[in-house]
Amino acid sequence: MHNFVFGVFPYIAITIMVLGAIARYERDPFTWKSRSSQMLRKRQFVIGSVLFHVGVLVIFFGHLVGLLTPGWLFYAVGISSGAKQVMAVVVGGIAGLMALAGGLILLNRRLTDPRIKANSSFGDTAIMVLLVAQLVLGLGSVIPTLGHLDGSEMLKFMAWAQGIVTFQAGAAAHIVDVHWIFKMHIFLGLVIFAVFPFTRLVHIVSAPVRYLWRPGFQIVRSRRGAKDGSKGLKPFSPAE
Repeated sequence: MHNFVFGVFPYIAITIMVLGAIARYERDPFTWKSRSSQMLRKRQFVIGSVLFHVGVLVIFFGHLVGLLTPGWLFYAVGISSGAKQVMAVVVGGIAGLMALAGGLILLNRRLTDPRIKANSSFGDTAIMVLLVAQLVLGLGSVIPTLGHLDGSEMLKFMAWAQGIVTFQAGAAAHIVDVHWIFKMHIFLGLVIFAVFPFTRLVHIVSAPVRYLWRPGFQIVRSRRGAKDGSKGLKPFSPAE
């Protein structure tokens, strides 16, 4: 079971995430949205959303860089395994607390506000519960980590993650003896990957960055008929 969960399931979860997201975008593009509840009630939304998103972004990129960067590269820039472990605990702990506080605020709104609750699907609430549970597990993993500030445990997770992405056989063996809370944290993360295409999380990969380089003026139809025979078209600036 250990080999299946940590050696095979990662590929199943990532395949479902990628192919499921492509299928949803092709078949139901109008469902590809964040389903924001800000229009229904702004109370608590801004502070909760900012805390949650900033914290999650720091955690995501911290995991991405920390797990997938080869160890020799850290050593080359003068960062030892112990220093990397301490940095991960401090930065990850602060970001985790921010994300958890924001997530609890957003989940509380979705569960207790009648307007938001009435406009929330099962998936909207379920994914927030999963994310909050994952944050709790992540923060809980700090406790056993404090007993391994030399970075020895982190090296195991780096070996596992890099083994998975490079299709190495036996990658699961690297984490066979780690604390159970780490295993639960990894497993729940893979579950979130698997349900990703069926939830509102898909908006993560469609940030509106194209607006940064679009033309400053657009051609739109005027409300008044143009007298110069241009069929009511005029330049429009986003500033207007």
